[in-house]
Amino acid sequence: MKVQQISIFIENIPGRLAEVTRVLGKAGVNIRALSLADTSDFGVLRLIVDKIDRAKEVLAEHQFTVTKTDVVAVEVPDRPLGLAEILHKLDSAGVTVEYLYAFVERMEENAVIIFRFDNIDEAVKVLLGAGIKILPGERVYNL
Repeated sequence: MKVQQISIFIENIPGRLAEVTRVLGKAGVNIRALSLADTSDFGVLRLIVDKIDRAKEVLAEHQFTVTKTDVVAVEVPDRPLGLAEILHKLDSAGVTVEYLYAFVERMEENAVIIFRFDNIDEAVKVLLGAGIKILPGERVYNL
């Protein structure tokens, strides 16, 4: 039920983001979802890619600091209150969302959102118990 995400620490200098995408593209790695958060000195680029190990390998070869993190891909009803209802269930169970970002593709009538939780196993239990669909990594990597 977990999806692996890679996080890349990049300096806030012109061309670094372009370099990451170039390195991945030349290695045949396809970016499926992404999020970029920055500070004054550096940024954290979070990616869901189709070839995680290959991405880590080529980025490390190009001197990027890369980590792997487990996240959850959740189908969220694409309607008013769809996300709010899921967040309420998690909040009621005491699960904290550390961050989230939307996926590029939709699943039928639903949006797909990537979540990072403080307690991923408890979050999965709450979501499945509430009948909320979680996408397996194999499905996400190939959307």
